[in-house]
Amino acid sequence: MNTSTAPRRVVHKKRPPSFWLLGAVFAAFVLFLYGPMFAIFVLSFQGPEGGLTFPMRGVSLHWFRVLWEGIGVVDIGAAFRRSLALGAVVMVLTVGLSLLAGLAYRKQLPGGTALFYVVVASLIMPSIIVSLGIGLGFRLLDTGLKLLLEAHWPAALDTFTTTLGMFSSGLGAQLTWTLPFGLLILFAVFNRFNPAYEEAARDLGATPWQTFRHVVLPLIGPSLVGVGMFGFTLSWDEIARSSQAMGDLNTLPLELQGLTTTVTTPVIYALGTVTTVVSFLVMGLTLATVGLWQSRRR
Repeated sequence: MNTSTAPRRVVHKKRPPSFWLLGAVFAAFVLFLYGPMFAIFVLSFQGPEGGLTFPMRGVSLHWFRVLWEGIGVVDIGAAFRRSLALGAVVMVLTVGLSLLAGLAYRKQLPGGTALFYVVVASLIMPSIIVSLGIGLGFRLLDTGLKLLLEAHWPAALDTFTTTLGMFSSGLGAQLTWTLPFGLLILFAVFNRFNPAYEEAARDLGATPWQTFRHVVLPLIGPSLVGVGMFGFTLSWDEIARSSQAMGDLNTLPLELQGLTTTVTTPVIYALGTVTTVVSFLVMGLTLATVGLWQSRRR
């Protein structure tokens, strides 16, 4: 009798109590992580009579319309555009500088170890201290420039205000947060990179630029997209390092922080929903780009 085609009996092993305990801990963690965000999403769709807590009073887009019209003297639209512009610049610089540093560290770099620890140390420094230090440094720069202008170009003192600004001190403050992440990602990528591909390209007569463009860049491209996503999302949500370094103009997170002490309606939840949706859109666009890149590479 041929028993090779006989159905096999599936034996279900009883899961140990530790499995259910760890599962309960994981479920509680997920609820703790995403529960508040989901509650804000729900409460942002309340009716005109809605408050900041449950139960909900109607369902509508009223608070999104209020947000579109503006919240008091705060120009949410302008802050939104400033955050998008700053996030785009931070993203480009993070990708570019991280790529250059990753390529440089593939060879013996004098003082490279010390430089690496100096850059990564920014991650463990208290963010507010970094912000205060950058703000103080630019104020000292203002003092020096005013003395210099007073001595050599007095007429320019009438137009000079400060070097503090979103694309000067603010940009530098955010790069101290995004660059270490970009460097760590690129270092990990290049540590696993097989140099045999480059050697084969050179053996076939490719120049260094052609080797980088046609061999290295396609292989590390998805990682660069990930670095760009990190750069934008970290800039988009940044508060602590930007708080003392932005000058007169605030980004959207800073405006949102200020509104939490004055706004007592669900419009603050509508603003939080919009900012979160933008973050999810960036992550979705990143995943789609990486998937397209990998499919084309295959």
